[in-house]
Amino acid sequence: MRILVTGGCGFIGSNFIRHIMAEHDDVHIINVDKLTYCGNPDNLEDISGDKRYSFIKGDICDGGSMLDMVKDADIVVNFAAESHVDRSIKYPDDFFMTNIYGVKILLEAARKAGISRFIQVGTDEVYGSVDTGFSSEKDPLRPRSPYSASKASGDLLALSYYTTYGLPVIVTRSSNNYGPYQYPEKIIPLFITNLMDGKKVPLYGDGKNVRDWLFVEDNCEAIDLIMRKGMPGEVYNIGGGYQVSNIELTFKILRLMGLGEDRIQYVNDRPGHDRRYALDSSKVSGLGWSPSGDLDRKLSDTIDWYRDNTEWWRSVKEKAEIIEW
Repeated sequence: MRILVTGGCGFIGSNFIRHIMAEHDDVHIINVDKLTYCGNPDNLEDISGDKRYSFIKGDICDGGSMLDMVKDADIVVNFAAESHVDRSIKYPDDFFMTNIYGVKILLEAARKAGISRFIQVGTDEVYGSVDTGFSSEKDPLRPRSPYSASKASGDLLALSYYTTYGLPVIVTRSSNNYGPYQYPEKIIPLFITNLMDGKKVPLYGDGKNVRDWLFVEDNCEAIDLIMRKGMPGEVYNIGGGYQVSNIELTFKILRLMGLGEDRIQYVNDRPGHDRRYALDSSKVSGLGWSPSGDLDRKLSDTIDWYRDNTEWWRSVKEKAEIIEW
């Protein structure tokens, strides 16, 4: 089985490729990545010599090259996306191009090539802010940022290709991921690396915004399972089951690193900051998936990874644009 993974040099994509290579012998991975600011070939240096893996530098917005690449695949898994809300507020055009137009180009290539599965990897942010309860796959989409609006558009485009053309599309929507190889503009790697450098951590607003945290390897296992057992035309939520506020998360990181509250610096909140996300993951649980461990243990593992890989994150962070309001 040949799997075309787009955006495979990014955070979740690289972890997914590593998971697939470790768990399945009957696969060849074709990784296509534009290598934008957060696409890093070093994320997959450990498997770069494997005969079951190949890398092509490419842009999902390039219709001609995408069609040529998709023809060689059985399955397409699309991780390629602009994914940081803060950046979407400052650079919305980049998000509309990749997350909408790029998805359209990729879907059209997949339709023409007649691939057997198309997995569109999405986000819980498309449901918008949820005061209480949990978002299910049948809930209306209420995106509130250029990022989530562009991702919702990509999801709807993908599902329209199932209805209109019969393309076997499946959409996944995961909660906030964390773990190894995450670009340090996101809260967990930003806070961990800031603290390792003796800096304070910038906490938005009152810190009471709630997120559902999902360890990246758990997400990769779920996407793998959905890719093999999920039903075309369906949406599957993937939540970590750990809804905590940003201030609670910050206290956890500080405690695990042996540091105090004096390392917190409260900063202006970002525009339109959603208050709470939470997912109902019963549908994917019905396929046999469940998260593997508690938040504290996985956070500790993540901190250890950044401690053991300072060369990786220091070289990445030198080029990172940390957006402030």
